[in-house]
Amino acid sequence: MNHLQLFLPCAAGVEGYLADEVHAITGLTGHDLLVGRGGVLARAAWRDALRLNLHSRLAQRVLVQLAHRNYRNENDLYGLASEVAWEIWFTTRQSFKIDVTAQHSPLTSLNFAALKVKDAVADRFRHKSGARPDVNTQWPDVRIHLHLTTDEATLYIDTSGEALFKRGWREDKGDAPLKETLAAAMIAASGWDPLGDAPVPLYDPCCGSGTIAIEAAQMACNIPAGLQRRFAFEKLLPFQAHVWSAIKSEAESAITTSAAPIFGSDVSHRMVDFAQRNAERAGVAGAVQLRGGDALQRMPPTEQPGVLLLNPPYGERIAAAGSAGRNAAERMAHLDRAGRETAQTEDGGEFFSQLASHWKKHYSGWTAWMLTPDLKLPSQMRLKESRRVPMWNGPIECRLFRFDMVKGTARERGPRGTPPTSPPDGAAHAG
Repeated sequence: MNHLQLFLPCAAGVEGYLADEVHAITGLTGHDLLVGRGGVLARAAWRDALRLNLHSRLAQRVLVQLAHRNYRNENDLYGLASEVAWEIWFTTRQSFKIDVTAQHSPLTSLNFAALKVKDAVADRFRHKSGARPDVNTQWPDVRIHLHLTTDEATLYIDTSGEALFKRGWREDKGDAPLKETLAAAMIAASGWDPLGDAPVPLYDPCCGSGTIAIEAAQMACNIPAGLQRRFAFEKLLPFQAHVWSAIKSEAESAITTSAAPIFGSDVSHRMVDFAQRNAERAGVAGAVQLRGGDALQRMPPTEQPGVLLLNPPYGERIAAAGSAGRNAAERMAHLDRAGRETAQTEDGGEFFSQLASHWKKHYSGWTAWMLTPDLKLPSQMRLKESRRVPMWNGPIECRLFRFDMVKGTARERGPRGTPPTSPPDGAAHAG
């Protein structure tokens, strides 16, 4: 188990950041760590697979590649699965499931492809031991992944189980919570470093249930992403409880108190309550300050300029952002109370132009990063972005825009006197 081929899938656009993270966790370099399309390939040991599950904030899963070959039909898939020594991974007392993904596969039915692989696994066990494991499509002990391209088939066994964005602390959430893995990718792209000598503040003024702030606080406290959850590898035959216990103990001994100033706020006090409870379960209630308040009115939470990092609400969700997003009746009532113009365009343009004006007036020296599927966001805000990093929120293509705030305007300059930068759309890392 010291020479495994691992594949760690991730959201498109995150591959480079994930490779950096895998290197930091395992020390792998060179040909042992390769960036692929939609993930990272790593030649590593079983112990590395366990540590990656525990520590990775960017990977969706940790898969062990077991077989790979060309195929033309379903019988080729049966042959491929028949040659895998499944008996060294699990027993007939455990249930399993086949998951299939495909890109331009010529096969007419992925369900039939899954059935052929299932038959091959069951037949191999029956031939070896006279018995076969059961299939459980809801809560299997073992997940087997088949990935098909135009002419290549790859089989993996899943060491993670539930997707890794499920950290184990989220119980309270809003209507459209940001996945923890995507929040971590936004932090990585921004270049914010909570463990440096003098970490700058990080503030999410539309924090919702607190995903970005909590991810940042766990990073600052050196709390492993998967510390509070279980993993599929705990049911696989190579698993040794004492090895896993030692890995967890080592990680727990490295947990610290945070020196990084981390803040979150939301116009909905209900969401702030959710965020507070999530922070408590995540072990970071003392490392993040959460408040209620309209994003269009909140002043900087600290005198030191820092990083604004947010996934602002859009469309019907715009009301969650602040007073400029309320529906007509709410807007009129709010006008009576606040005396402030709150009309907006259908897509929330007025909110974003007001937000930009607020930032230019009060957040001079801050760097703002906003994740959005709307490529016209900079024009709505009447700002010029200094970076745009492609990212995907599930099936939705997004951009993470960077705006460098200068009082009264925003121009293309790096923070604290660094040279102007305007990398191409495909730029991978933040300056």
